[in-house]
Amino acid sequence: MLPKIVTTLRDYTPRLFLADTLAGISVAMVALPLSIAIAIASGATPAQGLVTAIIGGLLISLLGGSRVQIGGPTGAFIVVVFGVIAVHGYDGLVLATFMAGVILVCAGLLRVGNLISYVPEAVVSGFTIGIAIIIATSQLGDFFGLEPGKVPADFLGKLPVLWAARETADVAATLLALVTLGLIVLFRRLLPQFPGLVIAVGLTSGVAYFLQLPVDTIVSRYGPLSGQLPMPALPAFTHDRIVELLPSAAVIAFLAGVESLLSAMVADRMIGSKHRSNAEVLAQGFANIGSSLFGGLPATGAIARTATNVRAGGKTPVAGIVHALVILGALLLFAPLAGYLAMPALSAILVLTAWNMSEPHKWKGYAAAKPSDRLLLVMTLLLTVLVDLTFAIGAGVALGLALRLRNRNIPPADWKPPER
Repeated sequence: MLPKIVTTLRDYTPRLFLADTLAGISVAMVALPLSIAIAIASGATPAQGLVTAIIGGLLISLLGGSRVQIGGPTGAFIVVVFGVIAVHGYDGLVLATFMAGVILVCAGLLRVGNLISYVPEAVVSGFTIGIAIIIATSQLGDFFGLEPGKVPADFLGKLPVLWAARETADVAATLLALVTLGLIVLFRRLLPQFPGLVIAVGLTSGVAYFLQLPVDTIVSRYGPLSGQLPMPALPAFTHDRIVELLPSAAVIAFLAGVESLLSAMVADRMIGSKHRSNAEVLAQGFANIGSSLFGGLPATGAIARTATNVRAGGKTPVAGIVHALVILGALLLFAPLAGYLAMPALSAILVLTAWNMSEPHKWKGYAAAKPSDRLLLVMTLLLTVLVDLTFAIGAGVALGLALRLRNRNIPPADWKPPER
């Protein structure tokens, strides 16, 4: 239950601080455009994504059970956040996030962090791929510069509307998105030590600005970014509202718990350490409560950003704290500049994020898995895309646990954490 920062600071040195500072700055350069893009795809404002990265990221590193975990908004939440905002409004999302934080704090105090091993891996893979498909589809409009008008939220309703708007595709927007995508991939492969996301998005957005290309930017769509943190405030509580939002809060809590513990397991394998699962769950709870008080989105451990932190030389939770403070500094000092980021460039980030979430290198393994695992994966994927993420998770976990009870002499699955 003890946060990792308490034990790591006992023998902290200036050399460790230098390594953590450099790593934190590197991760912040990745998290900045990604947090903005995730917020926009979720139906929120860019500033709300940055607030989540600052408050959620700070609390996850300060209170978490992993040495190198980086927290903030993640792609896994886009679908559920978009759905909650569409049905209950943004104030409903803030309340659901607060409730999810309370659920996670209770789960941590009850020491249920180790129960992650009983959630079937096929279920996690299924809804993750399903989320990736929905994210990629949601970005087609900005990626190709389409003007489809009002687009339905559901997957099957969205496709014909986007297809009908195909003749409105804009060459400049499409080229900008493709160039951004290509630059990000090139930087990751040839110069992984550089903050490829920021450089790629900055370059292509700069070209769009100086050439006066007819593409949307953050400013043109959302207005100027506020260069300050909002004042904290409790969400509005009523009994009916709590009951109405309880299923959404449960899904947010489940996703935050699963994603953060998976990320911590990936980090353990990269650095040869062992995280404290219950402390990590507690941290996720406090991070989501904190994010909601500042009007932010749900937060959790981010696998890609955590891996970036490790590769950049991060050694302790101080790196995650530095990452949050650097984003805060960027919000306070450079918010007007961030407003000129081009929407096609941000859509390219999310298309690549969706591709990485689907983990294509594992597809052959899925095809060779035992029939029950294939059934679980496909069922959860289809329910996520065609029905609802809440129903997909409930059905997948229920069927997975039923299959495990049938084979109750078989020990819990040996997790193979994703590499996204």
